[in-house]
Amino acid sequence: MKGLVAAVTNRLVILVPYVWLLVFFLVPFLIVFKISLSTTAIAMPPYTPVLTLQDGLSALWAQFGEFSFDNYLWLTEDPLYFNAYLSSVVIAGISTFLTLLVGYPIAYGMARAPATIRPTLLMLVILPFWTSFLIRVYAWIGILKPEGLLNQVLLATGIIDQPLVILNTHSAIFIGIVYSYLPFMILPLYSALEKMDFSLIEAAQDLGCTPVGAFWKVTFPLSLPGVIAGCLLVFIPAVGEFVIPDLLGGSQTLMIGKTLWNEFFANRDWPVSSAVAVILLLLLVVPIMFFQQAQARAQEEGR
Repeated sequence: MKGLVAAVTNRLVILVPYVWLLVFFLVPFLIVFKISLSTTAIAMPPYTPVLTLQDGLSALWAQFGEFSFDNYLWLTEDPLYFNAYLSSVVIAGISTFLTLLVGYPIAYGMARAPATIRPTLLMLVILPFWTSFLIRVYAWIGILKPEGLLNQVLLATGIIDQPLVILNTHSAIFIGIVYSYLPFMILPLYSALEKMDFSLIEAAQDLGCTPVGAFWKVTFPLSLPGVIAGCLLVFIPAVGEFVIPDLLGGSQTLMIGKTLWNEFFANRDWPVSSAVAVILLLLLVVPIMFFQQAQARAQEEGR
């Protein structure tokens, strides 16, 4: 009897995340997908509803014929959306790489720090989350603008003769994304590096390996799961980022998050904006699923 109760409990525990994904991911995705197959209308909501149960289940099958894929065809015909997707991926990729360059030394230093001060270092990494994300991004406007704090310091020290133009450029977007998402890179890296046996580095150096060679042959391979997790945690939200490009990048910045906002609120074209969101989600989720399957196969082959 106890074994049966334990088995049922285990299945329920496993079922909880699947129910969570069903309620908060799959159902909203299906709603957005349904809107993307509808047509624009001057109404509230501004689209022609499809798959409604007002006429009963008997008319439900007939409503499938009302689906329209014109919105997806429109995305392929207008180069604006392709350029927005491409620009978002490039900016997110560069930002992720820069975040890794900045976050890896910090995580490594935290992992090598004395155990007594590691909780304090972790708290300092998480501390920015105690402030509103929007306020933190607005603060960078005051730092990066021509008469901002950064230019005042550089002018006062004589490093530059005239203010740098950083705000409303891609450089400002990179700075904002790296600053905002740095904890998402540091935490998984720290988790992987903390578990590493650092005596392996000493053994590699005793065998004639240089410190740089020991890092690339021992430390980095062992921290690779943290690198992958951190890159995914930064890259995925950075692709669809809206606040940072809008505030720091200016009106000329082309990213899919801003394009989606314009279609949804400015143009009030919910079907097209839903199609944009569906394509964006598929571009992010499908490669991750293939990557996870490849990792699972590699682990099975390793065993």
